[in-house]
Amino acid sequence: MTLKELNKKCHCFAKKTLRRCGKGRRRILHHGPLSESNYAGKVKICKVTGDRKLCARMASLGVIPGEEAELICPKSGSRCILRINGGTLSLDQTTSNNIIVQSV
Repeated sequence: MTLKELNKKCHCFAKKTLRRCGKGRRRILHHGPLSESNYAGKVKICKVTGDRKLCARMASLGVIPGEEAELICPKSGSRCILRINGGTLSLDQTTSNNIIVQSV
């Protein structure tokens, strides 16, 4: 089924699909935990919360506030893959809950 056929049957669904997939799609800005981000793309790290050990570990991996990273494989409420400083990190849910990001 093409987008035109879908638009004839259900106009509102086709608009939502076009917004997400089309050339002129709207960009939904996200500000919150990394684990809640649903869209892949560039993000800016705003804050790293958690205990001292977690903050030190993230700093050693290059995840520091103000740094830009690329979210590769976002899954809401699950693991996520983050590309930062030429490296790729796979973060579990508890760690990604403690990283506050903003879409760029």
